[in-house]
Amino acid sequence: MTRILIAGFQHETNTFGATKATMADFKLADSWPGLLRGEEVITGSEGTSLPLAGFVRQARQDPGVELIPVVWCSAEPSAHVTDDAFERITSMILDAVNAAGPLDGIYLDLHGAMVTESHEDGEGEILRRLRALTGPDLPISVSLDLHANLTRLMVDHASAITIFRTYPHLDMAETGGRAFHTLRHLIAGGTVYAAYRQVPFLVPLHAQFTGAAPLNALYDQVAAYGPAPDCWAELAAGFPAADIHDAGPAILAYADSQDRADAIADELLVEFIAAEAVFDCSLLKADEAVAQAMALADGSSRPVVIADVQDNPGAGGTSDTTGLLRALVNGGAKRAVLGMLCDPEMAEKAHVAGVGSEIEGTLGGKVGPEPAPYSARFRVERLSNGRFAFGGEMYAGGHAETGPTALLRIADERSDVSIAVSSVRCQCLDRAIFTHLGVDLEQQHIIAVKSTVHFRADFEPIASTVLNAAAPGLFPCRLEEVSYTNLRRGVRVSPLGAAHQ
Repeated sequence: MTRILIAGFQHETNTFGATKATMADFKLADSWPGLLRGEEVITGSEGTSLPLAGFVRQARQDPGVELIPVVWCSAEPSAHVTDDAFERITSMILDAVNAAGPLDGIYLDLHGAMVTESHEDGEGEILRRLRALTGPDLPISVSLDLHANLTRLMVDHASAITIFRTYPHLDMAETGGRAFHTLRHLIAGGTVYAAYRQVPFLVPLHAQFTGAAPLNALYDQVAAYGPAPDCWAELAAGFPAADIHDAGPAILAYADSQDRADAIADELLVEFIAAEAVFDCSLLKADEAVAQAMALADGSSRPVVIADVQDNPGAGGTSDTTGLLRALVNGGAKRAVLGMLCDPEMAEKAHVAGVGSEIEGTLGGKVGPEPAPYSARFRVERLSNGRFAFGGEMYAGGHAETGPTALLRIADERSDVSIAVSSVRCQCLDRAIFTHLGVDLEQQHIIAVKSTVHFRADFEPIASTVLNAAAPGLFPCRLEEVSYTNLRRGVRVSPLGAAHQ
């Protein structure tokens, strides 16, 4: 029997964020399950699109494999992971390896952009400690997010790495499945050599959409190498909101010889650099986006989607900024809805008042980059306990836990704007965020989402067009305005941008 230990520890760290990820955050169930231990790792993730679930599904097709589940947890993206949380969760994994007896392999479901209070490269540190415990020969397979900031430490201490190839992330489980096949190959005695290359410029997240040029073509080329486990390639687009030495895109290739791995990595690097001028990094000001949306909506039967890209809680934003909300009201937007704006105080006030009542208060602007709450009178349209099933492809099989949630309509004759208000941050990437509150999205003129790209999978099919707006927020997308301090010198901070000094 082949014995494989499996675990997951995920966090995408925005070092410009407002709050840190504590142990309590990793225990909390939000868009993903709360902290799972032992057999719960398998039963609690079953039916989801998580990489670990994909790994397990593939492993179960092999009767000769015994899985030893340890822990799986994630926390909503934020600033640094606290040392307390990092040490406690990492110890769970290391202690389990010590206690497991003879192992044939290890699989880790990681993110690749974790920064802790003490470690710039959280995943590299986990793998370094794990390798010190197991020795150099035990096969260790790792799956990573497309936004991983891939480091030499990760590559050197993992036997094989697989990375998402879609953004929105629609191949998470598939990536976990590929991780199983690469691990099985190594356990059976297969050998692969790795080649690692860093791209000399950063790419803002809104320009990392894999449904458009140039990443659609680049990922097609990545997928053309292979299939795993004998020879394959991976591309991490990077997470530029992590101010660390190794932030940015990177290429990884595996082959049965070092020469072949190097040749593949070099070919992909040349293609990536050649595509530098193709990346669309443009952004509209919030009022410009609203004006365009209103003009476009007049001639269309389908809504216009505006993405509030810099207040994406799925990338460490606070999800409570009011810049786009103000632009909608001031611009006189009609049949417009915005979500999700996180404000536990206003959500509670709405629940106390009840549906049909009117309340006064300040909405949002309590945690974000500048204290700018929106003061108004609101009508309570709908209430929810925040528990609902996601319906879109990306989070299929998952359930939301947004806490007490309300749909509020601003009492302002100049406009017609409603807001989905939550008590727990949740990226607006699934239509169920609105529809569970009774919103008929296809009857809206404007749908404003606090998301950067993930929303596209579920919202683009009903949208006439998508506009990216840059209202103030803690998730930077205009990278030339970011004051990096730890980024390695010479890297261009955006495509065709200036080099970091």
